[in-house]
Amino acid sequence: MLDKEEIKKIIPQREPFLMIDKVEEYTPGEGAVAYKEVREDEYYFKGHFPGNPIMPGVLIVESLAQTGAVAILSMEENKGRNALFGGIDKMRFKKQVVPGDVLKLEVKIIKKKGPIGIGEAIATVDGKVAAKGELTFAVV
Repeated sequence: MLDKEEIKKIIPQREPFLMIDKVEEYTPGEGAVAYKEVREDEYYFKGHFPGNPIMPGVLIVESLAQTGAVAILSMEENKGRNALFGGIDKMRFKKQVVPGDVLKLEVKIIKKKGPIGIGEAIATVDGKVAAKGELTFAVV
């Protein structure tokens, strides 16, 4: 289990844009499972939406991307580098994510060629799919 301080040793994101709280497991170059506790005081709820807070889908995708980045950037040859979006494909949103939810974020790396790769990503809350799709990344 990795806490936030250990996650920061692998990926470059920092608060308020560090979107994962802990990593349950990871295998360098293969995949990772992380969690995001969605708190009522998250900065984005002030405007999305007042009186009806819903986590923006793009931030769910970012949480998934950071989870995948743990798997990719923990590889010895990628330490100290960054992983950027190359694409977001087949992404579907199935459930609203609200304060009090705990997002389980799972990314499996399904393809790698040089600095480019694709991760199969799924975010769930209490076993129900909130979002799923494929994330293309480029290690720079």
